[in-house]
Amino acid sequence: MARRIKSKKSKKAKEPIRIGIIGGSGLYAMPGLTDTREVRVKTPFGDPSDAIVTGTLEGRRVAFLARHGRGHRLTPSEINYRANICALKMIGVERILSVSAVGSLRDDLPPLDFVIPDQFFDRTRLRVATFFGGGIVAHVGFDKPTCASLAAHIADACNTAGVKAHRSGTYVCMEGPQFSTLAESHTYRQLRFDVIGMTNLTEAKLAREAEICYVTIAMVTDYDCWHPNHDAVTLDEIIENLNRNTSNVQRVLREVVREMPETRSCECGSALAHAILTDRTAISAATKKRLAPIIGKYIS
Repeated sequence: MARRIKSKKSKKAKEPIRIGIIGGSGLYAMPGLTDTREVRVKTPFGDPSDAIVTGTLEGRRVAFLARHGRGHRLTPSEINYRANICALKMIGVERILSVSAVGSLRDDLPPLDFVIPDQFFDRTRLRVATFFGGGIVAHVGFDKPTCASLAAHIADACNTAGVKAHRSGTYVCMEGPQFSTLAESHTYRQLRFDVIGMTNLTEAKLAREAEICYVTIAMVTDYDCWHPNHDAVTLDEIIENLNRNTSNVQRVLREVVREMPETRSCECGSALAHAILTDRTAISAATKKRLAPIIGKYIS
């Protein structure tokens, strides 16, 4: 159930919303949005991090959600990831552009570069990263955890916007909120991981289950703690680079939204087609109701 507030109506505002933007550290709002509304979505999994701000960007309807809440109130482990992804699904979002601040684990990925990861590695332990359970079992394919088609559009947008972006890489997702120990940082480098963050893997898993295309725009802010000339991660350094990255990512987002095709050509929209193992007759009415936003088309 969604409740709209602060409405500014126009014809454009009535168009469906298919593009979602999740803003991470440093991106708490999306400048340039017009016809804005704040939408409070009640999901079966609780409340999202904040109101979803819908509006028009480069002639397209989009939805913006601040991952940590406006004012950065939620730690990575406190975020209700299921509610965030479910809320975007409930208002019609089919593609998510996820913006995230990350640390670099490579010399050739300096601060202010962007990375578009195509792989994740899980080091979390306190997250609920599935919509399923409680009487229903599903196993989605996750060997390729991001949408290659959407990633290509983002890479093209970075090039057009004049932002240096690396097209592939592995994002290791740690629990946080503390930064890495030196031993951890060196281990991640030995394992040939590329960037480190605290949020995006959980989102990617849930987006796949929700049949939403998902791609991370990872903004490098620091060298973690492994680099001999950067032997500790300081908040001042990160904030300075966040501010510089924010203007860059806003240009990229405007470009990718403007040029994104109307329809999807990938298989993300059918990720659950053969994933639900539970006999339909064994799924309780309560479970069907709870998961209706996710599996409705398969149980109707």
